[in-house]
Order: sequence, then C-alpha cells, then structure tokens
Amino acid sequence: MNNSLATVLIVEDDLDLAEIYRGHLSKEAVSVSHFSSARKAIEAIETQLPDLVLLDLKLPDGDGMDILRHVHDSGIPSAVVIMTGNGSMEDAVLAMRYGAKDFLEKPFNGDRLRATVRNALELHHLSGLVSTYEEEFLRDQFHGFVGNSLAMQMVYRLVEASAPSSATVLILGESGTGKELCAEAIHQHGPRRNKPFVAVNCAAIPADLIESELFGHRRGAFTGAVNDHEGAVCRADGGVLFLDEIAEMHQDLQSKLLRFLQTGKFFKVGGKTEETVDVRIVCATNRDPLNEVKRGRFREDLYYRLNVVPITLPALRERDGDILRLAEHFLKLYTAKEGKRFRQFSPAVQSVLDDYQWPGNVRQLQNVVHNITVLHDGDVVDLEHLPPPLDNLTVPASTQAAMLASGELELDEITLSNIRPLADIEREAIQRALAICNDNVPKAAALLDVHPSTIYRKKQGWT
Repeated sequence: MNNSLATVLIVEDDLDLAEIYRGHLSKEAVSVSHFSSARKAIEAIETQLPDLVLLDLKLPDGDGMDILRHVHDSGIPSAVVIMTGNGSMEDAVLAMRYGAKDFLEKPFNGDRLRATVRNALELHHLSGLVSTYEEEFLRDQFHGFVGNSLAMQMVYRLVEASAPSSATVLILGESGTGKELCAEAIHQHGPRRNKPFVAVNCAAIPADLIESELFGHRRGAFTGAVNDHEGAVCRADGGVLFLDEIAEMHQDLQSKLLRFLQTGKFFKVGGKTEETVDVRIVCATNRDPLNEVKRGRFREDLYYRLNVVPITLPALRERDGDILRLAEHFLKLYTAKEGKRFRQFSPAVQSVLDDYQWPGNVRQLQNVVHNITVLHDGDVVDLEHLPPPLDNLTVPASTQAAMLASGELELDEITLSNIRPLADIEREAIQRALAICNDNVPKAAALLDVHPSTIYRKKQGWT
C-alpha cells in the first residue's frame, strides 16, 4: 500500500455496488479496500485506521450506525460518510451527531461520490492539523513544565524532537529556569524512560572528588577510599546521566570526560581495567559556554562534543502570560500542602507579579508563593501578603485606574500624596522655565513649546 495515498475503506454488502464505487474512485489519489460485513469492517477500521470510511447502514450481520457509534466512542481518527438506500432525515441527524462528515443517499453517480470523498478527506486533513496544533502548540503543561507561551512551546518541541535520539544535549539558561526539569523531560520522553536518570551537580562536589563521583573508585585509591565505589556513569548505565553546571568542571576532568564521550570507556580512580557503559549525556549550565571557551576555562573540543543539540530555556520575564499561570499553579499546590484557604490572587497582586522582572526565575516565583502560603491565610492573596522584595513594589498606575473604575479599589487605598493638581504642576514648569531664561518669556515659551501669550495669560491668572 502506498503510504502517500489517502486510505478509503468501503463497507458495502452488495459486491456489485462496491466494485462500481471502486471504479468511480480509481483515478483519485486514494487507496481503496472493501469489506462486506460489520464484524470484518470493525476489525479493519481498528487495525488500518483508514482516513475515510464509506459506510452502508444495512449490513447482513449488523447496523452500520453501530459501526459509526463505535468509531465515535472509541475516538478512532477516521472520517465517516454514510451511504444508504433508505435515507431519512432522522438517520442523517443521528449520523451527524455521531460525527459523520456527510450522507449519501443511493443511488448516486460517480461525480457525487468523488466530490464527497474529496471534501471529506480535506475536512479530515484540516481536522488533523487543528488537533495537532492544539496538542503541540496550546499545551500548558509538559513533563512537569507549566506554561503555554510561544517560548515554552519551542522548548517542548525541541525536547520531543531530541528525546528519541542518543545525541548529547546541552541545556542553557539562567539559574532557576528549570534546566534539570528539562533534562528529566528528555529522559521521560525518550526510549530510556525505564532506565536510570542520574544527576550530578559539578559545582557542588569538590574538585578532588568529582572524578570519583563521576567514574567511581577502587578501594585504597586514595585516603578514605575504604570500599569500592560505583560512579555516576555506572549507576546511569542504560539511562541518562545529567551533568549540571558542566562549565564548573575542573579542566583536568574535562579531558577525561571528552574521552568517555568519544569511546564510552573509562577507568575508575585506582582501577586498572577499562570499563564500558551505555549512557546518554545531558548537560546544563547557566554560563555562556562560548565565553568560557574564549577565557580558556572550558575546552573547545569538549564544548563542540556536548553542543550537539542545544536547548535554551527562556527567562521567566520572557515567557508572556506564564507568570500568572505558574503562580496560580504554585498557589494551588502549596495551599493544599499547607492546609490553607487561598483561592486566588487579588488584581493588584497579579499586576505586581506580572510586572516584576524575576531575576531568580521560576524558582524565585515558587519560593514567593510558598512563603505566602506558609505565613498567611485567607481567600485572596493581597498586597500585604507579599514578601520582600515584592512588598516594596507599587501597583502600576494603569492597573490602579482600572481597579478604581471597576470598584475593586477605593480611593483612600492609593497614596494620595503622589497625586497633585495638574495646575500646580503646570505652574511649576512655567516658573522653572522662566528662571532658567532670566524671566525672558519668549525664550521660556520656546522651551515649553507654547506661544508666549499662553505664559502671559497663565501669569495673570496666578495673581
């Protein structure tokens, strides 16, 4: 069967009619198969998943409407067109209710059949594109990630594309953007999901112990090595080894890591036997690796060996719409964990959260929400619940205006001292311009971009 052709399955107990339909469709870009019983038709639909089913309602061993219901209820992604010689409005309505794309009343000619098939296949194709778009581009959660911004949709696609491979992945991004979560997503979405995921933070282990932690050691290899130790590469055999903060790795070990990446072989510290494992390497750093290469702190050949598939995680401030979505996710999580009553953020708090730049990214936002749920309680998170440094931020004027208009904010809640009469501000501006110009009204007017008569008129009004 040519996989480039659309597949059409004809369910018709009249063999002569079935051959006529085949003939009508012989010049169309479709591959046609035929079944004459309900039982065989259902088996074929479930195994072949045709693009289109041309379904007769009257069959020797069942009702075609039952097949249509089965396709609908089972979520089988096939379009269905009903064919019947005993058509009625009731049948048509019921068929459409169960997802039929069209209704052909026998007898029909070849032109009508071909036009119906083309339309049904085109609609089926468009429906598939919409489903793909909704599944892949409107996802607001993905393997632990929360967010549906365009920046995160790109991350999801890169994870999906790279996960089936064994290629090395280098995850870049600021601290707190979720680099380890990204590594775990690659592991969970790939063929090694049932094998170990081992994480090693290269910045958290002393330089003299990192080789042992990575490759293991034999007893007596150094002072304190009283037993053999399986390193991370052995524990991750068959799975994924995640090397976090890879740019912090000592240069002496970088050369050994490079050899391991090239050969899959290594020596334990103090060991004399070369060992082999099968691991996929995923690395991460919050530094600019190319800058580290230029400064001589990171091997260039290792960088290019690691940077096969780069994935850059966006900063939280770059994730349009995701800040409040994440905040609400964490509020629900920690409210349940701490036994509190919070249900939502006030409009003022939402404005502050959305306007803040979040230097600590998702980790900082998570900590802020956790702090709120630990120290406070209520139905709504208000401004007084915000911890430093958010407690010193002001609500943007545009948000205050909208809240005043909607009645969500009372006038006395705003710092009135920050609001001054426009006439006072105007008078100060004119007096300052006149002082700079030694009371030369035409010069002051030129600076203020007004006509001199305006200044004379304003001065008269002050007396």
